[in-house]
Amino acid sequence: MDSRTPGKAQQKIPFFSRLQVKYAMSYLAILALVLVLLNTYPLLAAQDLLVSSKKDSLRSQAAVMSSALMELESLSADQVARVMNRLDSMGLERILVTDPSGLLLYDSLTQQEKEEDGGSAEQPTSPQYQYALFQEVVLALQGNDVFYSAYKEGTLLSTAAAPIVYRDMTIGAIYIRDRDETQGALLMNLQQNLRTISLVLAVIALAVSALFSRVLTARIGALLGAIRVVGEGEYGHRLQPAGKDELAHLAEEFNQLTDRLQTTEEVRRRFVSDASHELKTPLASIRLLADSILQSEEMDRETLRDFVSDIGEEADRLTRITEHLLSLTRLDSLPVGATQIVDLAAVARRALSMLAPVADAAQVTVEASLRSGCTLRCTEDDLYQICFNLMENAIKYNLPGGKVFVSVCRDGDQVLLEVADTGIGIPEKYRERIFERFFRVDKSRSKETGGTGLGLAIVKHIAQVHDAPVELDSVEGQGTTITVHFPE
Repeated sequence: MDSRTPGKAQQKIPFFSRLQVKYAMSYLAILALVLVLLNTYPLLAAQDLLVSSKKDSLRSQAAVMSSALMELESLSADQVARVMNRLDSMGLERILVTDPSGLLLYDSLTQQEKEEDGGSAEQPTSPQYQYALFQEVVLALQGNDVFYSAYKEGTLLSTAAAPIVYRDMTIGAIYIRDRDETQGALLMNLQQNLRTISLVLAVIALAVSALFSRVLTARIGALLGAIRVVGEGEYGHRLQPAGKDELAHLAEEFNQLTDRLQTTEEVRRRFVSDASHELKTPLASIRLLADSILQSEEMDRETLRDFVSDIGEEADRLTRITEHLLSLTRLDSLPVGATQIVDLAAVARRALSMLAPVADAAQVTVEASLRSGCTLRCTEDDLYQICFNLMENAIKYNLPGGKVFVSVCRDGDQVLLEVADTGIGIPEKYRERIFERFFRVDKSRSKETGGTGLGLAIVKHIAQVHDAPVELDSVEGQGTTITVHFPE
């Protein structure tokens, strides 16, 4: 980038309005959502799996203990203690057995363990004075299988209760509680691992998003810089498209646009230069003739008349150049007018009628073969300019006693306008430039005939607007044929 005076395109963009910041914030929002899901779903899934496994395990143990106690016709503290002592507690934290009224018959905890568990040291230890006032026990005595589980501070706490049924009668309830620090530690490790993974992913995602947004905004910045450079008149500036994405296509379109701008600018400069030169010549002649008249005190009347006549001719030439320039300017700036179905033969006849005096003065014979029905969709004024300029050019650049042949016919899906002459022809080295503005093969003859070098340029321009190719065939010293192929 070059250091130029900052314009509107170079004004400082607010921080939160920059594309790089917007892209980064978008990535962060998506990343935050992903991380939340990553930290929530696996943990919940693992927790549900562990709880389900623990539920099945505790219910199975409660069912085994309940089945063993069902063999007793009635429950007493001593009988329950003997049965429970025979069973494997399998590492359970606490086991309670009650009668139908909730009276505690068995408790696997010692008095000290009860105190550590939150019980009172003053509470009687004899089972007949104790009731298991747990919600799970109440529900179990009502005939329900109960299970609760909670994860807290790295520990999985689970409780289960089941009724003891003998001959369809609830004779008691069994309550078990389990404290699983291993499973809790597993959940804690999973949570920590997820946090670590999330942190690593966040750092990587931030780096990638920053890099991606920087690369993207850098390409956009390069495009803005190129637009700024071209806007300052350097139409030769080009971008190097990278990749095959939308920005690469945009860069290609930009290069094509600058190509057209460069071509247009070159045409404009050449046009201005040529126009200035063409206008300067008749003006200089008029000034010279006027000075000669003013400086000569003894100029005879006949010489004065010749000088004034020359001034009039140069003024006419200047008028023709100006009219042609205005015509080209209108063609460059205005869109194609409303089109209609036009008979090309009728337009050609009107142009021939207007040029008949010019042909007579130049001693040129005009022959025409104009077939009716050769219609096409176009603007009549454009067709008239094409016909008039081609015919006028063929007459002016012909030889005394020469001929001009005008033909209008149909060829398949095309309508052809052909203008041929037996004039001086065009040297091969000039044929590619014959349609350029202000280009003339024989400038001295152009001055004699009043040519401006714009007639064929106007023809070419109008034909291009209507997608009509122009074909040139010329032999030096024998004549020239120009054919316009109008699409139907």
